[in-house]
Amino acid sequence: MHLAPTSSAAAKRLAASLKHARPLARAGIPAQLSSARRAYSSTTADPVRPSPKNSKASLGAFTLGAALSGALVYYLANAERDGAVPQNQAGAALNTQYGSPDDFKKAIEELKQTFPAEGVVTTDVEDLEEHGFSENDYHPSSHPSVVVWPASTEDVVKIVKIAVKYRMPVIPYSGATSLEGHFRAPAVGGISVDLSKMDHILEIHEADSDVVCQPGLRWMDLNEVLRKKGIPLFFPLDPAPGATIGGMLSTGCSGTNAVRYGTAKAEWFLNATVVLPSGEVIKTRRRARKSSAGFDTTKLFIGAEGTLGIVTELTIRLAPLLPTNVAVVQFPDVRSATEAVIEVVNSGVGIQCVELCDDQFMRATNIYGMSSRKWPEKDSLFFKFQGPTPRALKETADIVKTITAKHGATGFSLARNDKEAHDLWMDRKNALYSSLAILPGARGWSTDVCVPVSRLPDLVYGTKGDLEEHGLLSTIVGHVGDGNFHALILFRDDAELEKAHEAVDRMVKRAIALDGTCTGEHGVGMGKRDYLYEELGEGTVELMKTIKRAVDPLNLFNPGKLYPEHHNDSKRDH
Repeated sequence: MHLAPTSSAAAKRLAASLKHARPLARAGIPAQLSSARRAYSSTTADPVRPSPKNSKASLGAFTLGAALSGALVYYLANAERDGAVPQNQAGAALNTQYGSPDDFKKAIEELKQTFPAEGVVTTDVEDLEEHGFSENDYHPSSHPSVVVWPASTEDVVKIVKIAVKYRMPVIPYSGATSLEGHFRAPAVGGISVDLSKMDHILEIHEADSDVVCQPGLRWMDLNEVLRKKGIPLFFPLDPAPGATIGGMLSTGCSGTNAVRYGTAKAEWFLNATVVLPSGEVIKTRRRARKSSAGFDTTKLFIGAEGTLGIVTELTIRLAPLLPTNVAVVQFPDVRSATEAVIEVVNSGVGIQCVELCDDQFMRATNIYGMSSRKWPEKDSLFFKFQGPTPRALKETADIVKTITAKHGATGFSLARNDKEAHDLWMDRKNALYSSLAILPGARGWSTDVCVPVSRLPDLVYGTKGDLEEHGLLSTIVGHVGDGNFHALILFRDDAELEKAHEAVDRMVKRAIALDGTCTGEHGVGMGKRDYLYEELGEGTVELMKTIKRAVDPLNLFNPGKLYPEHHNDSKRDH
């Protein structure tokens, strides 16, 4: 769920005020990108073939055995042979030494010579601002030095080789819907690789229920193309409307459909063509529905946020498009609603989505005035049922109505036709604008955490009490079927903004203490990386860093994201 400020002007004023303040995410966090939005192509460039001069290079492969293929280890050999960085050591910091301003000028000039066509390379101030600022979050803006629009895998390879030559950071740019500063450039600048022109569907295999596409393709556009072609399949991952397939892979996204279809880390991405930081091109696997051949290197790049490679082409699975219906029901409290959901999901009925909307959200919906009805201002569940026939949908609705009534539910309202179902679901989808209506002139900070479903009431009650104690107004929406929790914290000035930032910090720590995660679907970016030691443990984080140093020894790809810089006080190994 992506919630943005009320207007571009307001957001830009806020960004300007923050530019000279300490970063809201945490002091000392650089800024930069990674949503890896457009970078896939049907063609492959000539990979870099390192000559095996120094077989001592297997040093960097000692931890890659659990995650990387021989191709990546081979790349590491080349990087160490060239003396790019010292040998990898556990706990060593990632490289932060980049080219000089003069080097960057030379790189930009070479990019212009390599891509002479108009509109491919730009240093226009407005373009740089667009690629270093987001209306979707409140992390400080940080602009790249240059923006390049590749059209193919070969183009991405050329960009990466120039970046390596001049030691210039590379920031993948995708749908720009991310909420944790994924595509901010580091302080020194860098090359923003905008993949928006790589947005083609290359192949549709209806019989195999899969599609080959480029990374800049938006998931909603893909589903619309399938609908127009009369193909009864769809891509079920549903994050923000503008999200692209490449960015969805890179952030490990999900959405309201996750209770039925899982997340990006399930088997929805069959393979990916990736340009590595060496300029080499790999394809992670073939198009078969399943494979037990070697490491699952596709998953190495899912959730890596553009720090290990730039995806330029993918094969994704599709699911059957089934009829749905929508129901809404009210509960006396969040705990009753959560217990009802647990029983509903465990009953095995056809649930595609189940969303928890708190009493404040329902009040906001009434104030916003776009709903077709006035809702009871109580904690509520929005169900989307799924089934192959009207009879199956009715049976599911009957079972859910019975189960929810056992848990004190009232006002069970089932849509009578497709239009009514659409209208009911739109009340849930209008979360941003409805929530802003309860505090005129406010802006909203959206964040997400996730806990085991049974612990969700503890998280909700703890968060609501904390926000009330600090004088902050918020609406809460949760993908309750999988324990994913979103809060939109409203604020009107910089003082309240700082309070909101502190409240987010407490919310994240509360979720981790409940055996949860700092982010269920928004990703880490620059905003949540400092929580990883506490959540994952030192050993896991250091393994991630070792893989990063092995694949990208110069730390050119999206620096400042995902990997925490320092180990804080918490040492929670699992």
